[in-house]
Amino acid sequence: MNLLLLEDADFVAADRVVLAGRRLKHLQEVHRAAVGDSLRVGRLGGLMGSGTLLQLSEQHAELQVSLDQPPPAKLPLTLLLALPRPKMLKRVLQTVSAMGVPRLILLNSYRVEKSFWQTPFLEEEALREQLILGLEQARDTVLPEVIIEKRFKPFVEDQLPGITAGSLGLVGHPGDFPACPRAVEQAVTLAIGPEGGWISYEVDKLREAGLTPVQLGERILRVETAVPALLARLF
Repeated sequence: MNLLLLEDADFVAADRVVLAGRRLKHLQEVHRAAVGDSLRVGRLGGLMGSGTLLQLSEQHAELQVSLDQPPPAKLPLTLLLALPRPKMLKRVLQTVSAMGVPRLILLNSYRVEKSFWQTPFLEEEALREQLILGLEQARDTVLPEVIIEKRFKPFVEDQLPGITAGSLGLVGHPGDFPACPRAVEQAVTLAIGPEGGWISYEVDKLREAGLTPVQLGERILRVETAVPALLARLF
């Protein structure tokens, strides 16, 4: 936890917060904080700054905070991601949040097992938990928007062309395609497939919606590796 993330309910005054639960435990066991220590803090959806620890007990911690710094800028990116298997989804959500993706669309694909859509990790609170962990890691305060699309064809035909308009549309896919571009300076719409990649029909539909297939080389990467590799190369 590189940033102590504060929520509206934590504030007992304009410049005072009281914390309990997971964040209190982290202060005690990881930071090994003591009264008088200064910590990096940020308000969820708002500014960042510093907090001075005023009180610390087994039940709660009280801090005086000063928030005067904006969070880091987000990437100019919409990420389409074929729904990963549940355990991988948790890691990918943290990565996406930490790397500054502002909008994530979880999409169905032929190779996405139907059971994946039943996972409790897709519930709103579970998604939020993983995204917050990513924000804390990267020192950010703004949650990504997460959109769930369970029907590939209607989404790609009806909505994706509008999303892609005005951006560089790319499909990360292994094969005889151009190399993924580096250090782009424009908005990007990027689609990353499931384990095993998109099927040919899906690649064709994504192309029709304005996305161009690109690759990272001969090696086949797990989704949790492909996401940060592609984002790092692009931006």
